[in-house]
Amino acid sequence: MKLSVLDSSPMSSGQTSQEALEESAALAREAEKLGFTRYWMTEHHDLPGLACSAPEVMLSYIGAHTKTIRLGTGAVLLPFYKPFKVAEVHNTLATLFPGRIDVGIGRTPGGSAEVTNALSDNFLEKVWQLPELIKELEGYLMSSGSWQRGEEAKISAAPLPETAPELWLLGTSKKSALLAAEKSLPYAFAHFMSDQDMEEVISQYVDNFVSGEQNRKPEVLVAVSAVCAETDKRAHEVALSSLIWSLQKEKGEGARGVPSIGEASAYPLNNSEKDKLEKMKQKMIIGSPDTAGRELQAIQSASRADEIMVMTTAFSQEDRRESYRLIAKKLFK
Repeated sequence: MKLSVLDSSPMSSGQTSQEALEESAALAREAEKLGFTRYWMTEHHDLPGLACSAPEVMLSYIGAHTKTIRLGTGAVLLPFYKPFKVAEVHNTLATLFPGRIDVGIGRTPGGSAEVTNALSDNFLEKVWQLPELIKELEGYLMSSGSWQRGEEAKISAAPLPETAPELWLLGTSKKSALLAAEKSLPYAFAHFMSDQDMEEVISQYVDNFVSGEQNRKPEVLVAVSAVCAETDKRAHEVALSSLIWSLQKEKGEGARGVPSIGEASAYPLNNSEKDKLEKMKQKMIIGSPDTAGRELQAIQSASRADEIMVMTTAFSQEDRRESYRLIAKKLFK
């Protein structure tokens, strides 16, 4: 099984942004040693408890401290930006780190309405224009690196790397799956944040995939939330921090970051919140190596995924890295 890492650079309670970003760099180095295929960083804006708003900056730092693992923005929120600039940034990364750069495209705002307005004056208009924005971006990322915008002369998103960055489309719905199929792009399905039927969404992608002039084939990645520990009991203890933090963020109480296991255990829950917690657990993989390995393999089988990308959130960074170690040990055979 091909395994990869998705990192939102969460801050633990009492931790600084700098410490969280350094932990992300350490996680990337660990993932490379363990044999993970990719390490992607998410893009969020002014969301309490998340340290990374500029994944492309972090990837340049991480790239300088790793050698083989693929690095990607997962996702760069394209409606906020001009495709030309996105191409310049990722072509620069691909020039510095040949054959290792991915560009994951998303369309969500990644923050509040106020943040959306601060980043863009016409975000919703650009969301509707996403197919055209993707086409333009792909033109700049092709081996020639040139694209003609209407009647304008061709321009190049220099520097032009020997190996172009790999473009992915990220999503949670049939709409994104069909767009990825139409554009002949690899598709990353965010299982951990989607309430839609995974198998149905991915079938829409595979069944409607357009091979295009380059005779491409569908490629599926499924991103899951998982916490693995030596025993099922310990895994549920570690996962509770992440689960309680999710509830706190919904109530506007998550600014301090991921709570400790003790803080999470002592957090008062009403009946409605207890029910919500159980539903959240159903979207996660929580357990020992045997339990987590079995459930990850089941997701891969059901989705026909070529790759599983794991996002683990924990208060203790050692618990976080240990989760990835145990998953790798179980599945890399």
